[in-house]
Formats: sequence, C-alpha cells, structure tokens
Amino acid sequence: MSGLREECGVFGIYGETTQDVASTVYYGLFALQHRGQESCGIVVNDDGVFNYYKDNGLVNDVFTKPVLKELGLGQIAIGHDRYSTTGNNDRNNAQPIVVNHHKGRMAIAHNGNIVNAFELRQELELAGSIFHSTSDTEVIAYVITKERINSGSIEEAVGKAMEKIDGAYSLVIMSPQKLVACRDPHGFRPLCYGKRSDGSYIVASETCALDAVGAEFVRDIDPGEIVTFSKDGVTSDRAHCDEKPHKMCIFEYLYFARPDSIIEGRSVHGARAKAGALLAMQYPVDADIVIGVPDSGLDAAIGYAEQSGIPYGMGFIKNKYIGRTFIAPGQKNREDKVRIKLNVIRSAVKGKRVVLVDDSIVRGTTITRIISLVRAAGAKEVHVMSSAPPFTDACYYGVDVDSKENLIACQCDYDMEKIAKKVGADSVGYLDVNTLHMIIGNKAGEGFCAACFGKGYPTQIPTGQKDRFEEKISKKQEEKAKESYEMYLRV
Repeated sequence: MSGLREECGVFGIYGETTQDVASTVYYGLFALQHRGQESCGIVVNDDGVFNYYKDNGLVNDVFTKPVLKELGLGQIAIGHDRYSTTGNNDRNNAQPIVVNHHKGRMAIAHNGNIVNAFELRQELELAGSIFHSTSDTEVIAYVITKERINSGSIEEAVGKAMEKIDGAYSLVIMSPQKLVACRDPHGFRPLCYGKRSDGSYIVASETCALDAVGAEFVRDIDPGEIVTFSKDGVTSDRAHCDEKPHKMCIFEYLYFARPDSIIEGRSVHGARAKAGALLAMQYPVDADIVIGVPDSGLDAAIGYAEQSGIPYGMGFIKNKYIGRTFIAPGQKNREDKVRIKLNVIRSAVKGKRVVLVDDSIVRGTTITRIISLVRAAGAKEVHVMSSAPPFTDACYYGVDVDSKENLIACQCDYDMEKIAKKVGADSVGYLDVNTLHMIIGNKAGEGFCAACFGKGYPTQIPTGQKDRFEEKISKKQEEKAKESYEMYLRV
C-alpha cells in the first residue's frame, strides 16, 4: 500500500460515576491507532472541569503513565487519533479541540473532511473569529459554538450546525454534562456505541475499540443521527436521517478499518475475503502459492486462495514496530520504511509462481519495492492482485487522494500490461469496480461511496482553497470533480 492517508479515529466515554476515564480512552485510542498515527489527544471532564493533553506521536508515546495520571479522574472523556487530510501535521492541529464559551466549555473530535470548510472559515473570520489551526475541525467547532448562542442545548446546536456543514464527519462532542455523537447525513465514516457492565457508554469509530475496553456493542449511529448521552439516558435526534443517500466509504472495508471490526453489520474480514474471491474469478492465474502483503492484504489473499484452490502461504515477516507505510509523511520516508518493514520468507517463494495480493495499488512505489523483494528471494513469477479497483479521482471525504498525475493507473492509461511493466510484475489485476457492491452484499451503486474509483461525487466538491494556508485545488481537478458530480445527479 503506498501513498494513501486516512482521516482519524474518535472515541468517547460517558459515565455517571467518577472513574479513570483517561485510561479507558487510552485503550480505545490504542485500538484505533491504525486510523491515524500523526497525533493524538484526550480531554477528561470532571464535573465540568476539562483537563486535556495532546501532542504529535503515537498513543503509547504521547500518553505515558505520568501524563495519564495528570489527566486525573472524571465522568466523561473523549479522545482522537489523527492523520491530517485538511490541515498540516502541526501540534496545533492535534485533536480534540477545546472551546471556551460563555455557555460552557466544549471539546470536539472529528473523523472525516468538510468540503465547504473554506467558505465557512471565510464567513467566520469576517465575523471576527480567530483560528488557531488549519484544521477543518476548528471550523466545525466554531459553527457549533455560534449556533449554541441561540440554542437551548448542545445537541440542538449540533443539529443546526449540520444544516451548514457539508461533507464527511463523524463527531464526538463533550459539554460539561453531556457526550454527543453524530454522523453526517451520507454516513461516509463509521461510528457506533456500546455499553459496559458498569453502566458507562462508549462511542467509537469501530467496534474493535469497544472490544478493547470491555463494552458490548449496542448499535451503529445512523447517518444523520445525533445521539446524546446524559443523566437523562440515551436520546436520539433523527431529524437529519434519510435526508441523503447512504454513502459509506467503501475503502473502510477494503483497507482502513481493522479486520476484526464490524461496520454496519458487515464483517470487515469477510468483505476483504470476498474481494479476494472475486479477484480469483476475475483474474485466474496458474501459480504455486498465494501470499498477502501484511496486514490488510492478508484477508483478500485468503479469499483468493480459497476460491482459486492455490495454496495460501505466509510470504512475509512484518516488523511490528514500524507503522503503516502510507502514514509516513513524504515519499522518501515511505520508501525507507518499506525496506525495514517487510522481509520475505525465502523458503515460501523460492522457485515458485507467486500471486501477491495487496489491498490497493496507488502510486505504485511500494508495490514495486515489494515485488523486487519477492523476486530477489527467488520467485519465478510474480502476479499482483489489488483488492481495490484502480484509483481514478481525488477524494474529498477524508482519504488523501488528491493528485491524479501521481496515480499509477492514470499514468498508464488504465492499461494492465503497462502497469505490470512499470511495477515489475508478470501481470496485474484490479478488482472490477462494477463488482464492488458484492463485497458487502449491496445492490450495485447503493449504500457506499466509490468516488475515488470514478463513480461520481455524492456532494459538491471544494471550489476554493482548503484554507488560506493550504494549496488551491487545481482547475483541472475542480472541473473533473464538477463533471463527476453532474454525472451523479443525472444518474
């Protein structure tokens, strides 16, 4: 996997009694570490007093025992793992964001990307707002704060803010007395909640984080829904539900989510294995062994092997202390990490025709290096299979695919032979984009977003700068995105 960056992981806990909520959030964020490794943060609420800490780095590096002890006990807390898609990798952009307001403090953590952040930020700045970061999360925080002035409750303000912000967002928001969770009306990003035996409620991006803190899954938060946890129990505002077509990011199933998570009732492991099985039917190969690129290519490799009848084998040893390749900022850094991240098991591939399954092929740099490693270990042939279709377009909803000229499929005019030659493979196969729906059991084109695979944008796309400190979207990208959106409307 090369070149992709994803958004974030969010986590929250609401309890009636004072407890070590900081440690609970720590374990939750640790379980969601795969969603972002740039920075992390925790805010603890003890009877309305907020205590927080955030910094660049991994969860176990940032939150040492002394830091967790300093955060203290409380009844409510939220946390965040971040990788930047809007806003650079700066400590000021670390989340959660804490806002002081005359109606009380608020902390917010966001997973996703707002497509109208630039316009909203301009409007807020002209009205006197002063921004301390370049993150679109701060824009959301200010919009909610502004709506809070004339709202009777924090959840009411969130509902009004949802009428103004557009794009992908799964939020956990903490006020002095409540924990609020919501998803955008399209439901681009996952969000669920569970309950522990002590009566506390847990909100998380994925079910694997519920498992990590001993919470029993209750249900997914629906697209457009606002769920509030307070002394009055659990309440739901569904005023924004069913407003827009459901568009869960299909890449959550293909790559981002942990394989042991269940998203909207569907096993992530099962979806990836199904993708591998479909690949075996679409690209049958005479080979001796099927191996997967750790970690997210393993499930698809198992599915390919089972469907094809070719034996599955363990082809790599992964250095467990190296983070996800795509999360390393800068191409040179990514390539350096590949060299020490994976080592080929020579006895597994020497003299054999190998089917190498990865979750996707983006720029092609990482897979090229991996293929060279497998060939150096003595493989006779290397046939590469991608359990994702070719990337064709930018993503504006939290996956940092923003430059067509760097996508290998675009560079090679979607010619499989050209791609294979460029990466050094004997053959290359991508999952057929028209069969994507089959991995989650949906009808074609229903219930998921595949805009990055050329299937059209469900929302308007950014028309200006991400913010005044970020690069403008190129005219070419903007025109292409508008054409895609118009196509989506016609369909």
